[in-house]
Amino acid sequence: MKPVPKQKAISKLETLAEQAEETQKHGRGSLEFTQWYQAVKGALANIFGDASRHLREFNNIPFTLSFWHDGTPDSDFEDEFQRGMRVAISYLKAMQEEVAEYWEEPEMPPKLPDVSKVSRSRKVFVVHGHDHGLKEAVARFVSQLGLDPVILHEQPNQGRTIMEKFEHNAEVGFAVVLLTADDIGAAKKTAEQLRDRARQNVVFEFGYFIGKLGRKHVCGLVCPGIEIPSDVLGVLYIPVDESGQWRLLLIKELKAVWQDLDANLAI
Repeated sequence: MKPVPKQKAISKLETLAEQAEETQKHGRGSLEFTQWYQAVKGALANIFGDASRHLREFNNIPFTLSFWHDGTPDSDFEDEFQRGMRVAISYLKAMQEEVAEYWEEPEMPPKLPDVSKVSRSRKVFVVHGHDHGLKEAVARFVSQLGLDPVILHEQPNQGRTIMEKFEHNAEVGFAVVLLTADDIGAAKKTAEQLRDRARQNVVFEFGYFIGKLGRKHVCGLVCPGIEIPSDVLGVLYIPVDESGQWRLLLIKELKAVWQDLDANLAI
C-alpha cells in the first residue's frame, strides 16, 4: 500500500469529521449518511490499511439499535443514530491527534531523474579511447560550434578518485562517444573470430550517459569495422568517414538539443 503523507491524512480525517456534523442533520437512513459512511471506511482503509484497528473499531460503532420490538418508538432509533454519530466524530478527531502526534512522514520512493528535462548546460562530454586524433578533431569541432567540450583527463583531479572525478564532470547537456579500434575480442564460442572493439571504459561511460541524459542526448561515432555493443543498439550511431560527413550529422543532433546553435561557425 502506498503511504499517505502525514498532512494529507490529517486533512482527510478533519474533513470527514466536519462532514459527519452535517450528516447528523439528515438523520438515519439518509443517502447522505450512506455516502459519508462509505467515504470514512474507504479513507481509513487507505490511510491505516484494510486490516487496521482503526477501520475495525469504526465498523463496530453502532448507528442503530441492536435489539428492538414492534413497539419501539422511532425516537429510540434516532437517539441511537445520533449517539453513534457523536462517537464517530470523537473517534475521527482522536485519530487526527494520533496521526499528528505519533506519525512519522512516510519514506517516499526516490524520485527518478526526468531525462526529458536534461541539463541545459552547453557542455559536451567527449568519451574516447586511444584514437587521440579523432578525439582532438571532435573537441575542436564542438568548440567551433560555441559549445564546451569536456575531456576527462584534461580536468583537474582535486584529490578525487577516477569515479568521483568522472561523476563531477558528467553534468553535461550531451555526450559524444568515440567507438574506435582500441581492443579486440570475440564470444567464447567463436574465439577465433576476433573483432575490433572500443575500450571497456568507453562502453561503460556510453551506458552511463544513456541512463543519465537519455538516448536523445547521446551519440556514438563509430569507426569502420567496430563491433557495436549489443545492449545499446537503439542509440544513434554516426559512422566516422574520411569525407567528414559525420560532422554534418553530428550538427543535426546537437541542434536538436540547442536550437540556437549556428552551424556556420563550424565551416
